[in-house]
Amino acid sequence: MLAAAKYIGAGIACSGLIGAGAGIGTVFGSLILAVARNPQLRPQLFTYAILGFALAEATGLFALMMAFLLLYS
Repeated sequence: MLAAAKYIGAGIACSGLIGAGAGIGTVFGSLILAVARNPQLRPQLFTYAILGFALAEATGLFALMMAFLLLYS
């Protein structure tokens, strides 16, 4: 019973990875649109996009870490 609860909890915790994927797609999609509108701002926009990517990826890694903690604790 406890093992089943661990698997269910880990699966639910991994649902946070959906948000991370959507966030990364939004960040780079917006980067492409912004560079298409104003190509001269590409270096500054790319810096902001990398920061947004890192923050979105961090939320995904936190969700994955919680899933592993639920499975192996």
